[in-house]
Amino acid sequence: MDQSVNHDQVLQQWMADEAAVRARLLASGVSRPDQVRGRTGLQMMEAMLAGELPPPPIAETLDFGLVSVAFGEAIFQGKPQRRHYNPMGSVHGGWYATLLDSALGCAVHTTMPVGRGYTTLEFKVNLVRALNEKVPLVRAIGRVVHGGKQVATAEADLVGHDGRLYAHASTTCLVFDLPQG
Repeated sequence: MDQSVNHDQVLQQWMADEAAVRARLLASGVSRPDQVRGRTGLQMMEAMLAGELPPPPIAETLDFGLVSVAFGEAIFQGKPQRRHYNPMGSVHGGWYATLLDSALGCAVHTTMPVGRGYTTLEFKVNLVRALNEKVPLVRAIGRVVHGGKQVATAEADLVGHDGRLYAHASTTCLVFDLPQG
């Protein structure tokens, strides 16, 4: 852990970032084809953050959301809660995986030009530290490692406001032309 960083300030900033995004969000849902037609992947993600497109229902279900995007990067933030616990009394690995998968996939999505899409071929998660409801917030930071015409790869870290690593993941995605029509 970096001792020069004020972790309370980081947590306050993360909370402010989330509040600003939530203030703009539409109700969760799935975008209609006419809403996304002609947009790049990055434009779609930016429109979601701006409140022009709905966030996906899974984010509401599992208490996480997109807080930032840039070309080749997507950052999601979540609050581990008791309702996410497994029988052993800590956050279920599926919660980690869903948050990381969202950051990975959306990082790849930001690199898609108009008319191109992707799907996950392979996804790997390494859980390195237990999460519980005492951890106020975590961020899944996804970054594209390779964006090719047929294959894209990305990596993501799940970190706390104090810099602790809770998990890391990687993905390989198939990139393809979207059907016209």
